[in-house]
This record gives sequence, structure tokens and C-alpha cells, in this order.
Amino acid sequence: MYNPEMEHIPCVIMRGGTSKAVFLLENDLPTDPQARDRVILSIFGSPDNRQIDGLGGADPLTSKLAIIARSSRPDADVDYTFGQVDIRTPFVDYSSNCGNISSAVGPFAITQGLVRAEEPVTVVRIYNTNTDSVFQAEVPVIDGKPKVLGDYKIHGVPGTGARIGLNLAGTVGAKTGALLPTGNPVDTIHVEGFGPLTVSMVDAASPMVFVRAADLGLTGTEAPAQVDSRPELLELLENIRCIAAERMGIADRATARERVRAVPMVAFVAPPQPYRSHIDGTPVIPEEIDFVARDMFMQIMHKTYSGTATVCTGCAAVTPGTLLYDLRGRRDSGLVRIGHPGGIIECDTTVQDGKITRAVFGRTARRIMEGYVYVPRAILKSNI
Repeated sequence: MYNPEMEHIPCVIMRGGTSKAVFLLENDLPTDPQARDRVILSIFGSPDNRQIDGLGGADPLTSKLAIIARSSRPDADVDYTFGQVDIRTPFVDYSSNCGNISSAVGPFAITQGLVRAEEPVTVVRIYNTNTDSVFQAEVPVIDGKPKVLGDYKIHGVPGTGARIGLNLAGTVGAKTGALLPTGNPVDTIHVEGFGPLTVSMVDAASPMVFVRAADLGLTGTEAPAQVDSRPELLELLENIRCIAAERMGIADRATARERVRAVPMVAFVAPPQPYRSHIDGTPVIPEEIDFVARDMFMQIMHKTYSGTATVCTGCAAVTPGTLLYDLRGRRDSGLVRIGHPGGIIECDTTVQDGKITRAVFGRTARRIMEGYVYVPRAILKSNI
């Protein structure tokens, strides 16, 4: 419906894994980057702690964006740009990808007619502009449409769905140029007010810095609320992240704190131990996991475990010398089983001739709604 004060933009809301995003076609957004971000912030209702005037869900896991276009690359079907829309400040972070939202890109592309559906599985080649890398999504198809119903369960999402396989082996080293950005499987960093700390810095799908939970005085089975309620711990973890960003060549410490907030992610890890899912109370059995891990995302703990972190963690676990390789028992390749706050997630990894050739994790995704989102036309001429 036409309104002289409002611009209406086609949009789709999709759940991908344990996250949710607004999907937009690139051609429906302004070409000027600043005008584009003003529109996006208006769509989400940011900045506002409740995002009450937009589609954001007032949580980092639901304040996510996917911009999609038909690709001109010979090795890709669609281009995909991920944006993490900040809730409290007028900022859209394009510094990383999101593995969970990546799982919804294939179904979206097929439904929009950007990729021809082939039964029973359509392989969608996706170029992620954030990491300048191509990965593949294996999307089950029925009657020419992405299959939604199935018996595949992912912890952190009610019910079951059709399994989508994501192979992100092509993202190894995409951000920094190497799986081990410093050239070392372990490094010692010096954290002001804390002291020396042994870490592993790894770049696959999304750069990460891993630290032993015990070195921080933690068990590794903490619930998000237990960490998020401790400002001094959050500040320590953020300091670790910013130091790692500088050591990995991603950004200097000040820029990492102010503008590059999504990467590297910090994860603290520990040996397998029993606990209950902090989402539904389901027991996590030590024999069913290789280690426990807690992933910090946008300066708070991820309520489950991010998809890109799953791939990076899986790759770290099969890389000799890293903290995770030793923690897992020094085994190459195979299924890496991660115990996270919501349950268990797995990454199937294959190493050939010292190179990671396969890093696959399973997700489910579905279209929740489609329609138009309205933004004031005046913001196209204003400043952020």
C-alpha cells in the first residue's frame, strides 16, 4: 500500500539454525553504503534496547541480516553478505559471516528463483562477501521447493526439520590468509591486569581465539547468565578478543573494540563433563562429546554455539598442537562433538595431505514470513 512518507521494501524473515535474520535482495536496497545502512537500521529498529520500532528481536541472535544477489562469479550461484545489526548503537558489522544464517541462504535462493531446484538435493554454491570465500549448501528439495519437515534435530530449536548440510572447508584462512594466522598452534598473550595466557588462534569460517576455561577460573559448563552477569569477566574476555584481533592481523585493539566487534570470537573450552542443557534441561553425557565449549558472541555468551564457530572449532580440533587438538586426544579428522550451553553440535572434518578438505555441520532452516517492511523515506537523506 502506497504511503508518501514511507518506502516499502520486500523482505523475508527466516530462521537459520539457532538464529533468525531478515533477508533482503541487494537490488531492493540503496547502492550508497551509508544510505543502505540507514535503511537497515530502520528496518531493525536500531539503536534501541528493545528494537520496538523494527523487526529486530532485541537479541544478537535475532538482530541479523542477509543481503542476497544473483552471483556473476563462475564458481557461485548467489552472493551473500551477512550483517550483524547492533542493538544499542547505529552500527552494522560486516566483518564476519554467520554459519547459522548461512544455512538459510540456500533455501531462500531456491524459493526466490535464483537457483534452479533439483530433487532430491540441490547444491547451492554461495559466495560470502564478508570472508571472500565460496561454500556449498546441500538443500533437500521436494516438489521443486526446499524441504522443511524432517527428523533432524538441532539443540536450541524446538522440534525437528529437514537437514541442510553446509561444507565450509573453503573458508579456511579466508579472513587472515591462514588457518593459523600467527603460524603457531598455540601462543602466549599478555592481558593487562591478568597476566600471561596460553591461547590458540584459528581462522576457519570465522576467526576465533580459544582459551582453557580453567585458566580463567571457569569450569566450561557455565550458563550464559552466569557469564553475562559478571562485568569483570566480560571485560577480561573482551580484552582477550581485542589482543587476539591485533595478533591475528584483523584490527588493532582500539578498532576491534569499537568497530570490529564480531571477530575474532572467544571460546573457553574444557574436558568432557556432565551438565544439563540450559535451554530445555536435557542431560549432556560426557561420552557423547569430545569437549565442552562456550562461545562469546558480540560481547555476551552465545546461547547455543554459532555455526561458523562450530566449523572453526572443528578445524582447530584436528590441527596438531592446538589446545583443542590436545583436549580431544590428538586425533586427525573425524566427527568433532562439541558440548555447548544448549546441547551438542557436531562438525564432520576430513584432512588430506595436511589440508582440511571437508568441514560440514548440519542445520535446519525455514521461511517464517514474507512481505514488505516500511521505512521512512526521510532517512535516505539523513545522516546516521
